[in-house]
Amino acid sequence: MESSGAIRRGGHDRLVVVDGLRLISALMVVLYHLLNGVGVRDRAWAASTHQLFPGLAEVAAYGWLGVEMFFLISGFVICMSSWGRTVGEFAVARVVRLYPAYWFAVVVTTGVLALFPVFATHRDWTHVLVNMTMLQSLMGVPDVEQAYWTLPVELLFYVLFALVVMARGVTYRRVVAFCALWTLGTLFAPLVNNTAVFIFLGRDYAQYFIAGIAFYLMYRFGANAMLWAIVGCSWIIAVSRLWREIDTYTTSRFLPAAACVTVFFVIMALVANGMTDRIRWRWLTTAGALTYPLYLLHEQIGLTVITAARPYLPAWVLLGATVVGLLLLAYLVHRLVERPAAKRLRRALLRSLDSVRAADAPPAVPAARTPAPRAPADEPGDDGVIDHRLPRPSAAHL
Repeated sequence: MESSGAIRRGGHDRLVVVDGLRLISALMVVLYHLLNGVGVRDRAWAASTHQLFPGLAEVAAYGWLGVEMFFLISGFVICMSSWGRTVGEFAVARVVRLYPAYWFAVVVTTGVLALFPVFATHRDWTHVLVNMTMLQSLMGVPDVEQAYWTLPVELLFYVLFALVVMARGVTYRRVVAFCALWTLGTLFAPLVNNTAVFIFLGRDYAQYFIAGIAFYLMYRFGANAMLWAIVGCSWIIAVSRLWREIDTYTTSRFLPAAACVTVFFVIMALVANGMTDRIRWRWLTTAGALTYPLYLLHEQIGLTVITAARPYLPAWVLLGATVVGLLLLAYLVHRLVERPAAKRLRRALLRSLDSVRAADAPPAVPAARTPAPRAPADEPGDDGVIDHRLPRPSAAHL
């Protein structure tokens, strides 16, 4: 069951269909926040979105499930990107991927809310600084952008995977054991009744990461009964725990939400079993690149624009223009901010990683010096000095 010899596909093949799925998930979240978020109907649109957007608003009410799809994809992608990497290399890749666009988004969102507090006001400046760490929820500090709550969940997944699996090297057997143990941990967590345990194990969302990992193992090594059992167990847990989320998202009902989650699992099963391999549309790579900046920037900026422009534009035109504008903004952030900053940050972190490795490396053993040929006794050596310490050759050497 180890990683050698069983690879069905290249470990780091670019799956453009996954990029497309990420963008669809992001657009689901965008439409949910723009049409069904807290206070949106009364403050942003000044009317019921179900009346302004008949049909669309009802569908968008389930857009919060896009986050579950994100987590499902994340388990797949993180397992893919971890194979053959050290913990340090994995950490560098994740920091470079997450932080440059995030720092920019925190600053821009705070600036928009400070200059144009038409929908919401900016957070306390100390809260903004804490948000720059991406650990605000662990420190009891509110998010600058409501959607940022998912980022610490992702970070804790990375940490857990790195500590349990990557620290000893990623193999098939260890990854499967990790999935099984993490599933059991989330099921027994309520018995501990400890908030820290709940948070660290990601109890409410672990099943999506676990299923994503199992789907990647299917993609890389081929499906088998054990992996299907992990996926099936994760699906059952995911569906059963929707009741708790629906209590929060009161505009949703259980059966449609369960159907959406089931569709997500089916789509990832198709990807994992090679049924989408023929999809090679190059533009999906660009679409995937827009996903993260779009997710980071959409809510407060989009609602601020809608609140300010609603008296001047028809609702459908305003919604379409806002979504297109957010996509354009995401593209600019990706090209002008994320990519250049990521390159510089990667170089700096890799240099730091090299420094750590050099500092921890055992001291080099000096190479043994080859002794110079001994000069005969009482004869000058290379330096012209007679060395009387050299023994005279014995009869056995003559």
